[in-house]
Parts: sequence; C-alpha cells; structure tokens
Amino acid sequence: MKSRLLHEDDGQRTFALIFETGDELMDQLDRFAAQEGLSGAQFTAIGAFRDVTLGYFDWERKEYLERRFAEQVEVASLTGDVARGPDGAPAIHVHCVLGRRDCSALAGHLLKATVRPTLELVLTESPVHLRKRHDRQSGLALVDLGASGP
Repeated sequence: MKSRLLHEDDGQRTFALIFETGDELMDQLDRFAAQEGLSGAQFTAIGAFRDVTLGYFDWERKEYLERRFAEQVEVASLTGDVARGPDGAPAIHVHCVLGRRDCSALAGHLLKATVRPTLELVLTESPVHLRKRHDRQSGLALVDLGASGP
C-alpha cells in the first residue's frame, strides 16, 4: 500500500491510499489508522478483490455469519469509518457491494479482502473524534456521540 496526504487544514486531513495486488486490505488499513492516530474518519474506495470474506450480523445469535468468496470481484462501492474502540485503538467498520462476473452483486460487512489489481481509497479525517462503546442489546461496539468530541 502507498499513501499520500492530499490536504490538511484546521485539523482535517485527506489521504489517498493505493493498494496493490496481494495487499490484505483490512490488515493494512488497521496499520495505517494506528500509525496516523486516526480516531474520526470516513472513507470510500473502488477497485477489485481476488478473495473476500463478508459478514452478515445475525441479530438472534449476536454474531457475524462469515462467508468467503474466492473469486475475482469488482468493488462497486466500499464505504467505512474509523472511530476509537472501547480499548482506545482505532476501530474500522467497512461495508461493501461487490460485482461478480455475471454482474450479480454481493454485499455485506467486510471482514477480509485481498486486492487484485488495485484498490483506490480516499480517507478524510475529521478534527472531531468518534468513540465506540459496548452496546448490551447487540453485543457490538457502536459509535456513542455522547462520548465523542475533540
């Protein structure tokens, strides 16, 4: 992965992150978020994967059901955010829509993805930090606007 700071003004930063064939998206995005100290950001991306694992949150079981797709797919839409998790580390949350060869679509919570040939991601950090807290009802760490701030 290569990155470049595109813009910085009054606490807001915008980065371009370019992932290459073989890059593990979530691992490298986690490292980048920790390295840059991100605690309130949003991002979008387009590109393609050769192998991806999606999740669907099963409300009754309170866990993600995982499904792996070992095939070339186009990233039609990828959106996500970065907040501070309950442990203080950056927490990344990503959803995506993927196009298959027959133009059908897959969608879900992105758990793991291997890039091929590229993924172009633009990330904008806000000067306001987002914090996540454990939600008893769902069992998930969800953004708590009451705990968020500069």
